Amino acid sequence: MNKKTKLTRVFIISTVLIFFCLGLSITPLAASDDDSNEFFRFFRVFLSYLSTFNFENYEWTEINPSAPWAPRAGLESVELKGLFYVMGGRTPLPPPAPPFASIIQRDVWVSEDRGVNWKSLGEAPWPRRAFFESVTKGPYMYIMGGQSFDLECPFQGCTPEQKIPVSKFYNDVYRSRDGINWELMTDNAAWAPRSGLSAVVHRGWIYVFGGAQGDDEAIGGTGREFFTDVHKSRDGRNWIKVTDIVPWDGRGGAAAVVKNGWIYLLGGENGFLLPPFGDVWRSRYGANWELVKQEAWLPRSGHKCGVLTNTIVCFGGFNLAGNPMDVQISSDGYDWMALDPVGSAAPPWLASSPDSIKYDFDIIVTRSQNPKYRGIHTFGGDRETFDFQDGPPQGAPQGALTEGVPDLRVDNDVWRFAPPSDWKKRKKN
Repeated sequence: MNKKTKLTRVFIISTVLIFFCLGLSITPLAASDDDSNEFFRFFRVFLSYLSTFNFENYEWTEINPSAPWAPRAGLESVELKGLFYVMGGRTPLPPPAPPFASIIQRDVWVSEDRGVNWKSLGEAPWPRRAFFESVTKGPYMYIMGGQSFDLECPFQGCTPEQKIPVSKFYNDVYRSRDGINWELMTDNAAWAPRSGLSAVVHRGWIYVFGGAQGDDEAIGGTGREFFTDVHKSRDGRNWIKVTDIVPWDGRGGAAAVVKNGWIYLLGGENGFLLPPFGDVWRSRYGANWELVKQEAWLPRSGHKCGVLTNTIVCFGGFNLAGNPMDVQISSDGYDWMALDPVGSAAPPWLASSPDSIKYDFDIIVTRSQNPKYRGIHTFGGDRETFDFQDGPPQGAPQGALTEGVPDLRVDNDVWRFAPPSDWKKRKKN
């Protein structure tokens, strides 16, 4: 950062603080909880602007273009004791395998250098799965929920190429200290088996909410049930139902984060052929939810959001009309700003078009005072596109996806979204 940029930032911050103090002197303190108050609305927008000013300097860097783990989507990743772990997911099979046929993974990999090099820890004892959830709490990583696929005939007399994947859904919970030794906490949690669920750790509890069960009609299934319940647990074994009535529509593939004492739910979908959601909700304890913004950004599912430098950062995702190429940031979930698409901060992964944008990837947010170790790492993900030209196969529901489904663009790369590295700063100077 040059001297002029530093002085500009100091001037802006000083101006905001002056206006904030003046606002407090003429505005009742109770107004700080009133979203209709124009001054505090102005102050929130200014905070969002300052966040944008910071993130515009961030860059996308490919850490590893081809990790030793198989390309996959619907995987999970966690950071525990300074180590990165990647596990599970689906790897699509090429023709002559039928559309959506996949290898479902249960392998675990670890990296000691933040995604550059990887070591296999073998296969976990839990059933193979994709579209599950993982969190860390205390000394443990937890995995929960998800689905696997078996190929079955949708009609009598079908050929092997006409088989479709039929899913099995899970509501089990495992935990591990090292990714090698796993402890079954429960094989039948109080919440129904599901995939595409959301999970966070908040106020000492593991929360699970949303998700779906069943196969979408778009791939020849009989339909999905989308859940609207919320459950929590201290240890992954004993679960308490928080509520089964929430104001948001049931959904899968949503993003969830925790920020400033709130659980946030962002986007998602409730049907492959239906428009996804672009809304933002939040809750203090998982029981009562309030709508923060109905249309925050282009609707999407399979995207990810993380909290970095006290800012919510969202990117990626799937939308049949075109995958979103923006990186969106917000300090409060209401006021959102897209990073400059001309700069190095956007689009994500330096994508050149919407069909290069990933979905069903995973992220790890690393927080540190040292910019060298601060940022968001991404792992794998899906860039498959879908062709509706050939019509449904024999016996499949009208409107189902068919041939041309997989261009099989599923990744095993590692990227980092972060401030410029030290050596790049030296080179510029």
